[in-house]
Amino acid sequence: MARRGKTPTTHGMADAGRAEVGGMVLGAWDAFIASAGTVDLDRPTRLPGWRAHEVCVHLGCWDDHTALADLIASARAGGTGTPPDVDGTNARVTAAHRDASREEVLAALRRNRAATAAYLAEDPTELDTAPTVATVGTLPLLSVVLGQAYELAVHGLDLVPLGAPPVPAEVLQSGLAALADVTGALASSCGITGGVTLTTPDGGWAFAADDDGWTVRRVGPGDPPGTAVEADAALLLEAASGRVNPVAAVARRRLKVHDIGGLLQLAPIVSAAPGIPGGPILSLAARTLGGAGGLLGRLRGRG
Repeated sequence: MARRGKTPTTHGMADAGRAEVGGMVLGAWDAFIASAGTVDLDRPTRLPGWRAHEVCVHLGCWDDHTALADLIASARAGGTGTPPDVDGTNARVTAAHRDASREEVLAALRRNRAATAAYLAEDPTELDTAPTVATVGTLPLLSVVLGQAYELAVHGLDLVPLGAPPVPAEVLQSGLAALADVTGALASSCGITGGVTLTTPDGGWAFAADDDGWTVRRVGPGDPPGTAVEADAALLLEAASGRVNPVAAVARRRLKVHDIGGLLQLAPIVSAAPGIPGGPILSLAARTLGGAGGLLGRLRGRG
């Protein structure tokens, strides 16, 4: 949201409306549920201590874990409350459902997809730009709903080494749109004027933020990047989520940063929201120009 005490006039992807955002999110759900159905849920993933089972359980909707309903309630209450403890919540939910059957886990995923579809179809549109308390701070509710696409894309990549099919290109792009949206929202809330393009060979997404809010737009391949981070879409998401060290990716020329000074302007977001998706990339600028030892931020939790 805009700087405290100021009402934003632009709201990023929430301004695009439910038709666009809903297609991105529900498409990401469909792809992830299909992928989960192809893997052995007992196989370990690259996330320490987590099998595919835990990855899927924490994305599901359970009687004791109704994340979207909680977000909607927060929006209805005017965005009151404190951000949830991601690591604590994940530990509680995965422990409580550690012995859930494959059928129960897949059903929980379908319930969360259905809850998202129900919100998009039934709840008043006024809630879309209403503030709600998410894991990284206060954001418009529809932006948080879109954030599911980021998490589903990243976790879809987690399942690929277990034999799941590649994450569809459109889902990766939806994940990047969500990443741009959240970063733009937090930049605006910190009073930062600036923006970044997340660009891939297939195009990408750019955000621009100031005190009045933030905008997000799709960019085509070959568009002048300005301040940008460039890589394949999967690598951008893996660097943003901490799966891949962006410093090493830059050293190997797998990831390119254009106008690192512009990126550095956004680095204070990491201090304001340590769990922000994309924190490792923003911290790359601070490390490169400031000589900091090691990355300053990490993705809080597993998502």
